[in-house]
Amino acid sequence: MTGYLYVLAAAVMWGVIGIFTKHILAEGLSALEIAFWRAMFGWLMFLAHATLKKQLRIARTDLPPLLGFGFICVTLFYSSYQLAIRDVGMAMAAVLLYTAPAWVAVLSWLVLKERMTKTKTFCVAMTILGVSSISLGPQLTSGASWQFGWFGLAAGLISGLTYALYYIFGKKFLYRYETPTIFVYAMPFGAALLLPFVNFAPKSASVWMWLISLSAVTSYGAFSAYYAGLKRLDATHASVVATFEPVVAAVLAYFLFGEKFSLLGYAGASLIILAVFMVVMTGSRASRAAAEG
Repeated sequence: MTGYLYVLAAAVMWGVIGIFTKHILAEGLSALEIAFWRAMFGWLMFLAHATLKKQLRIARTDLPPLLGFGFICVTLFYSSYQLAIRDVGMAMAAVLLYTAPAWVAVLSWLVLKERMTKTKTFCVAMTILGVSSISLGPQLTSGASWQFGWFGLAAGLISGLTYALYYIFGKKFLYRYETPTIFVYAMPFGAALLLPFVNFAPKSASVWMWLISLSAVTSYGAFSAYYAGLKRLDATHASVVATFEPVVAAVLAYFLFGEKFSLLGYAGASLIILAVFMVVMTGSRASRAAAEG
């Protein structure tokens, strides 16, 4: 149960990204600059943590995979998601991003050799359908249309794939390194590759505080909690539980900004909550069976 609580805590922290982003965007910063500073301040926090805990050492042979993680999961993930938003709109981009549980399920089966059960498959399908209902519900019920292009579709699918690789990489490397160690090497490399595409805007003291807070909560805090949970869960279960994030974001948007779901959106949120509940319950039964065995 502890693993699920850690992942749910991460989902809650990721769910508040929009609150920080709304305030920072209103001050004239671009999305890519926000992504750059989120990675850089997150790196400084992980660096301080790793230094205090003396967790800086890695095997020289592991440096290329760690830098590759930074490229895939910071540079490619941030840029592909922004391009998807630009070309197909926020709603469709969100749907494509949250194909991540499906990517995780397939990659876990191929790379990690995790068993693909009927329950896993059903829960993955429920989460994708739920996120689709939340994101596309208002457009479907109002008859609105969105722009669609193959480049935007590809960018959105890449964002989902690279987001999924957080889970796969975590399962492959967590047994060897602590979370701060991984991000000490991955984050600055990924941010550096974003640097040529960032136009820096002037910032007030309050904007710097928003950026630091964003990094503390959604990078340092969320990734620390998530990878603590991933140590205790398989990758597919963790990815389904983390899909609770858009539900958290939608609830906060309703109370803080007056944004409302359509009826289809409420149905989608219910599907996600049910899928998370099913994953937790099946995982608990499996843990009890293993303990009794």
